Amino acid sequence: MRLLRSTDLALRVLMRLAVAGDSPETTPTTRDVAAAMEVPYTHAAKVVAELQHMGLLEARRGRGGGLALTEKGRTASVGGLVRAFEGDGDVVDCEGATPCPLNSACRLRGALRRAQEAFFASLDPITLTDIVAEPTGPLLLGIPTVSGPGSASSGR
Repeated sequence: MRLLRSTDLALRVLMRLAVAGDSPETTPTTRDVAAAMEVPYTHAAKVVAELQHMGLLEARRGRGGGLALTEKGRTASVGGLVRAFEGDGDVVDCEGATPCPLNSACRLRGALRRAQEAFFASLDPITLTDIVAEPTGPLLLGIPTVSGPGSASSGR
């Protein structure tokens, strides 16, 4: 199974925010995140908007603004986050434009569904705080997030 780009980006954004601190110098904007993670701004903005809608981060505008992790974000289940971004669709599309001829008697679909749920369940007890514990947290602090002078107010 491979995670969607948006799921990967959401996890990386939250991880970076978990170690960022609250000062304007370390609080990245959406533009900073997009630049640091080398993704289009529009993609980063969609992911940030979804994370904000989920209550996991807040975006502050104006001088000293930027993205900040909420308490809910710090304690969020990685499994819940991955489920939210990945959706609960099947791993394989048995009923697509050309339905599988084995669909009515296939055991593979159920086995893959159970494997997918086991994957999510293994991530459920893990929180964002858990995944940024040492040695990950200090490494994340070394990743630049500011794209240039005055960028702290250049966008959400």
